[in-house]
Amino acid sequence: MSFTISLLSLTLSSFCLLLVLISCFSGGYSSSSSSAAPTRIGKGYRLISIEDTSDGGFLGHLQVNQKNNFYGPDIPLLQLYVKHESENRLRVHITDAEKQRWEVPYNLLPRDQPPKPKQAIGRSRKKPISVLEIAGSELIFLHTVDPFSFAVTRRSNGQTLFNSSSGGGDSFGEMVFKDQYLEISTQLPEDASLYGLGENTQPHGIKLYPNDPYTLYTTDVSAINLNTDLYGSHPVYMELRNVGDKPYAHAVLLLNSNGMDVFYRGNSLTYKLIGGVFDFYFFVGPTPLDIVDQYTSFIGRPAPMPYWSLGFHQCRWGYHNLSVVEDVVENYKKAKIPLDVIWNDDDHMDGHKDFTLNPINYPRPKLLAFLEKIHSIGMKYIVLIDPGIGVNSSYGVYQRAIANDVFIKYEGEPYLAQVWPGAVNFPDFLNPKTVAWWGDEIQRFHELVPVDGLWIDMNEASNFCSGKCTIPEGKQCPSGTGPGWECCLDCKNITKTRWDDPPYKINASGLQVPIGFKTIATSAVHYNGVLEYDAHSLYGFSQAIATHKALQGLEGKRPFILSRSTYVGSGKYAAHWTGDNKGTWEDLKYSISTVLNFGIFGVPMVGADICGFYPAPTEELCNRWIEVGAFYPFSRDHANYYSPRQELYQWESVTKSAQNALGMRYKLLPYLYTLTYFAHISGAPIARPLFFSFPAFKECHGLSTQFLLGSSLMVSPVLEQGETKVKALFPPGSWYNVFDMTQTVVSKGQYFTLDAPLHVVNVHLYQNTILPMQQGGMISKEARMTPFTLIVSFPAGASKGEAKGSLYLDNDELPEMKLGNGYSTYVELYATLDQGIVKVWSEVEEGKFALDKGWIIEKVTVLGVGGSEKISALEINGSSVAPDACNVELSSMKQKHLRDLEDGQENSKSLMVNITGLKLPVGENFSMSWKMGIQS
Repeated sequence: MSFTISLLSLTLSSFCLLLVLISCFSGGYSSSSSSAAPTRIGKGYRLISIEDTSDGGFLGHLQVNQKNNFYGPDIPLLQLYVKHESENRLRVHITDAEKQRWEVPYNLLPRDQPPKPKQAIGRSRKKPISVLEIAGSELIFLHTVDPFSFAVTRRSNGQTLFNSSSGGGDSFGEMVFKDQYLEISTQLPEDASLYGLGENTQPHGIKLYPNDPYTLYTTDVSAINLNTDLYGSHPVYMELRNVGDKPYAHAVLLLNSNGMDVFYRGNSLTYKLIGGVFDFYFFVGPTPLDIVDQYTSFIGRPAPMPYWSLGFHQCRWGYHNLSVVEDVVENYKKAKIPLDVIWNDDDHMDGHKDFTLNPINYPRPKLLAFLEKIHSIGMKYIVLIDPGIGVNSSYGVYQRAIANDVFIKYEGEPYLAQVWPGAVNFPDFLNPKTVAWWGDEIQRFHELVPVDGLWIDMNEASNFCSGKCTIPEGKQCPSGTGPGWECCLDCKNITKTRWDDPPYKINASGLQVPIGFKTIATSAVHYNGVLEYDAHSLYGFSQAIATHKALQGLEGKRPFILSRSTYVGSGKYAAHWTGDNKGTWEDLKYSISTVLNFGIFGVPMVGADICGFYPAPTEELCNRWIEVGAFYPFSRDHANYYSPRQELYQWESVTKSAQNALGMRYKLLPYLYTLTYFAHISGAPIARPLFFSFPAFKECHGLSTQFLLGSSLMVSPVLEQGETKVKALFPPGSWYNVFDMTQTVVSKGQYFTLDAPLHVVNVHLYQNTILPMQQGGMISKEARMTPFTLIVSFPAGASKGEAKGSLYLDNDELPEMKLGNGYSTYVELYATLDQGIVKVWSEVEEGKFALDKGWIIEKVTVLGVGGSEKISALEINGSSVAPDACNVELSSMKQKHLRDLEDGQENSKSLMVNITGLKLPVGENFSMSWKMGIQS
């Protein structure tokens, strides 16, 4: 299960222990607040040589100016490698010139390798520094010799994107490179908007906030803790700035898996790392969508998702037996609330042990019968697995793990920890033998229970104990009474190595706890001698890769994996949820920022626990949360063992809100699925901040209470208790309410107050869009086969306009999401309005799949057209059609503009036109046109 203790709610004894641990590990961290004045360490390095390399890069050497021992001795000689790896990506790599240092393994995150450090370098070599800049098509690398610093500028407008020179100011010091302490900074413009650097819960919204702490180190800490290092590590930020009236975005990735603090002070940003190398990647943009395209092109495109994963999911830690699960499925059906996937936390397990079934509460014959029943209607079943393998000599999974030698070691023996089964060992997913063993265990389990996906949890990795532990003699551990997360092993703190007690203390868990606190000891050893100290934040990432490989090899189907811990590149293999949140209005609001951040991180399939994981949400809050959660890319209700039941049917009012919001989601499934296709081929987030579509509109740069699905569908939810109206920002243009398309908002770029009674969520479609929809249903399999409607939106009342859209369809069980395999269809949709003539048409690629499925377009709705309600000259595929012929009906009605309603006026300036009774095959090109009457 997924349950972590908030650092704010530790028991008194645990808190006292924590204070003792912190005092034992004192020193190093400059301040608990990033607003503290920066500490200057040393006088930096000087560039002593630079020359081009055979691969088109440049190789230089840096020599320390003045040695000191603050945080350890300086590395005296560094290697600098600079290369324009593509037209839109620049790499700057700095490492020890004389010996190999830890880097993110190249087999985990494939990329080009820089030249290897050489054992002997002529330090006396004094070639003149003739290379002043290294120019690419759009990014330029500049440097100063002494003290060494570098800058990256944009060729097109001369803007400096990164500048590590302190310029003699007091914002930060020179570059530092020691074995366990690395520091580098950049200047920033005061008015820039920065996003990223996660995972954390950001109380100020999606924009990075000056002087908030940003610590990156994967940690099992509840997401209710603000500004704290959480489950994932994503050392990347995107910056959006306006140059004149034109917006420009760029991104900076520091590819390093070691723990780090990042200090953002508004006019500067400083990295403080406890190991590894400086491996910077600069992405030129210039639009936010360009950034995620370039970024995911490098780290890996987001995984293709099965269609059913976009349906609604229900889970709970505490479904004690199979009959409870069966009742949940039946109650959703009775309540007429859509449901695609039912989940089990660890309740199905025998003694919390992975890959097992509880023979009493989840007897296999009955479970198989239940799965056959739900599979027959298209529903799916997903279960949890934790990485910790229970130490139990009679447990086959453990026996095979020992036989294959797959565990992380400490002093030559499998490292002992405690999680839900009690004493556990942790598989080492950096070891190829572990990957093979893990795949075998997944296959064995799938033969036992044909699950449809896997949920990998607790993979930061989480440990209920700290240090070196042994199994106590003469007592049961865990006892079976009281909370299962209290450590019951006999443990001693490990402080004897510099890996357990590094000289610089990152702000781990927001309290400067030791980096080995409640996780794997950082002096433990992985495959090939790799230290946990270095690889810690890669644990969940490496597990996701192994799990993806295993699932893909089972039946050749498209895998679905949900992972709590993530790293750069995790989106290539897994979806994510935001972890242990709380059933509060604040957490509802925070969830939007976290979901939007993960779209930037290249993990677009993301959502939060709807209604909150713990404690009990109020009825009103659950109403409002499903109105937001129905539009998360990943939409799941999940609750804690100790919370009251909170399935959506538990309240009559929530049932109504769920029917409304999820009903709309299921109509939008073809649009959402098309967005997952674009995410897979270009990295485009499914849920996006408004500035992705309106980067020049500064008012939305920090907006975190509304969001877009794709480029043009805006969700404006109620996020405050007791509110029945919502104040929503509308970027300039025409916006149409998708629940009632006669309602129009025409904005010059301002806030409007919208009605939002309890069961209403405001979702608006932007002009110039063609939105494909279907008729919905109780399950995605049936909803997917209903006829299509195309919603065409023009600027309200315009005499001229264009609109575009697209639709991707495929066999969602195939591993790949692509055209060209005979099992997919892609449709581009177009519409124009000119001199009263409306035209709508399609251009189809590979239509056979859609034709074989029998999909048709039954209705076309056009919004915002001017003219009178008299419509004539309807043509379909070049032939005139009488309005009443072949059951085709043509109708129109006036639209109401919000500004008209506010003025108490009823006169509309635009029409909604409906053409119904169509039978246009989705898999064939079509065209239609008609003429609007002239307004008298």
